[in-house]
Amino acid sequence: MKRPLIFALVVLAVGALALLLRRAPIDLDMVREQVEALGDWQDERPFAVIGAFFALYVVVTALSLPLATWMTLGAGALFGFWTGLVVVSFASSIGATLAFLAARYLIGDWVHERFGDRLRAIDEGMKRDGPFYLFTLRLIPAVPFFAVNLLMALTPIRALTFYLVSQIGMLAGTAVYVNAGTQLSRIESLRGILSPTLIASFVLLGLFPWIARFAIRLIRRRQSYARWPRPARYDRNLVVIGGGAAGLVSAYIAAAVKAKVTLVESHKMGGDCLNYGCVPSKALIRSAKLAHQIRHADHYGLEPGTPQLSFARVFERIAEVIRAIEPHDSAERYEGLGVEVVHGHARLVDPWTVEISEPDGQSRRLTSRAIVLATGAAPFVPPLPGLEATGYLTSDTLWEAMRGRDAAPRRLVVLGGGPIGCELAQSFARLGSEVTLVEMLPRILIREDEDAAAVVQASMEADGVTLLTGHKALSCGAAKGEKWIEVEADGERRRIAFDDLLVAVGRAARLKGYGLEELGIPTGRVIETNDYLETLYPNIYAAGDVAGPYQFTHTAGHQAWFAAVNALFGMVWRFRVDYSAIPWATFTDPEVARVGLNEQEAREQGIAVEVTRYGIDDLDRAIADGAARGFVKVLTPPGKDRILGVTIVGEHAGDLLAEFVLAKKHGLGLGRILGTIHTYPTLAEANKYAAGEWRKAHVNPRLLAHLERFHAWRRG
Repeated sequence: MKRPLIFALVVLAVGALALLLRRAPIDLDMVREQVEALGDWQDERPFAVIGAFFALYVVVTALSLPLATWMTLGAGALFGFWTGLVVVSFASSIGATLAFLAARYLIGDWVHERFGDRLRAIDEGMKRDGPFYLFTLRLIPAVPFFAVNLLMALTPIRALTFYLVSQIGMLAGTAVYVNAGTQLSRIESLRGILSPTLIASFVLLGLFPWIARFAIRLIRRRQSYARWPRPARYDRNLVVIGGGAAGLVSAYIAAAVKAKVTLVESHKMGGDCLNYGCVPSKALIRSAKLAHQIRHADHYGLEPGTPQLSFARVFERIAEVIRAIEPHDSAERYEGLGVEVVHGHARLVDPWTVEISEPDGQSRRLTSRAIVLATGAAPFVPPLPGLEATGYLTSDTLWEAMRGRDAAPRRLVVLGGGPIGCELAQSFARLGSEVTLVEMLPRILIREDEDAAAVVQASMEADGVTLLTGHKALSCGAAKGEKWIEVEADGERRRIAFDDLLVAVGRAARLKGYGLEELGIPTGRVIETNDYLETLYPNIYAAGDVAGPYQFTHTAGHQAWFAAVNALFGMVWRFRVDYSAIPWATFTDPEVARVGLNEQEAREQGIAVEVTRYGIDDLDRAIADGAARGFVKVLTPPGKDRILGVTIVGEHAGDLLAEFVLAKKHGLGLGRILGTIHTYPTLAEANKYAAGEWRKAHVNPRLLAHLERFHAWRRG
């Protein structure tokens, strides 16, 4: 019998018993009679009566029967105040804990499997503040005893914590009723026991932990600011340092709510994404893909040919694409929205003051109630001996260096097998370069599942990229006018000659030169922040690549909303940044896109998952487009359709992923995706077919057997 059904039967049984008790309602006279009847037994066998009373009280509270109030009064009358208080306090807490454990066992898993994503915020809040919530609820008599036990069972609060907090939280109310029981002969009504004043006192007592917590937060806040003089007034509501994705969104939000905001950018508006990252790389990828398609035109029923490639024109087009998108992030646009845009270098002087050094040598200072640090990241360059002498390129310097060239590098070495390295290596190979990719780890795209990385690796090798995984770069140099890099694998060394070396081993947060050290703001690989994106100083926030943990443009914009709203309205209400459904994509051909868990992460974290896979090679539109490769892989809890993670490999995987991101964010299972009409023929149908694969795997064979007999019967 399934646990939820057992729970339902127990609830029905307890409800029936409660109805029976209501037919013969208990009153004060009945309690007095029972106390008098037990009085003689109490005198003769005090410990036996206490033990029996204790056990009965545990059963009553565990079953949530409406007898606890009367029994508490009886305990005061029978045993006196102190003994009655001890008996009732422990019995009620033990009974409540038993009810808590029973509810958690019978319906806890069922509720989380059914509503898991919708309960995520509640679970996170309970992990953090569960004892405070429970204590407050226990002190407010208006909240039903059984409801607290049931609701808390559905949260992650530990059983021991539940017991201890319940014991403490119920003590005040228990004492009131036990004390009333000692005066049982003089009580005429239960209404007099809990007066409005006493109830208000309980409520205030329940709020005390929250008030104390708020006071501690204020004290810590004052301590962090102790050595800095606070301005009497502020020039701005918000100063944003950095004009990339996080900075632009922060400034936009501030201007939209009519705050006075200044955005300071030392280089180019739009940040790395527009000028050196997402935009130019995707323009390059598109040109390279078209060159690849021309070479393989026979795949589409056309004559294959050699693309008439002008390398300089390819990079001129990239510059045109950047110029076309620049107005979206321009100073003029943001000034039109109400943002003051200043070109210069910003440095923190104190928690409220920013000093701006402008290009003409002038400097000025602005005071602001809040500051958002959105300084971004820069390519990480490893300390490789001889590297500086090679004139190496990075994902930042590549675009300007290549723009004036007539031809692609004849021999290109790409150092790094992550997303940036793989995207650029494949693109240059398709544009005619002899590309060698060197990766120290056992395979490329190490954060993705092996099967996903394997599809990309096969595609890159088919494009002519030489992949040297498991190779460690040792040094660089030049001999006889030729540049080289020395690598090692399995104890053997070799030198690879190149004309250009592209370093793509990752990006590091920009932390130097902004006054962080002077203010003592802790940093590691990124600026240390809390769940609200606050730094050591609660009015200074960090967002985007400089804050981590993700280095994606869309995540930077996502964080910026939280940083800006908390900076402007945190004194009223603060929001914890939500990372529950972060998508990312690697724009190789085929693309790899993911949200949530993948298989290797599930194994590392010990999470049991069921894997459902649909091969895109079977999809009608993919076959028609000549893109019949890749797969959709969905991870769910065993036997459930709740989405834990999705990996898609294939044409336009980054676009296809959006449906799963929406589903995961809002707790929609595969059943909802399967029940949604998808246009035929489109690549998006792959998502529906993946959901269909899950459904086919969970058809009840006994039901099918019954249906087969039913249809046979109908045929006569």
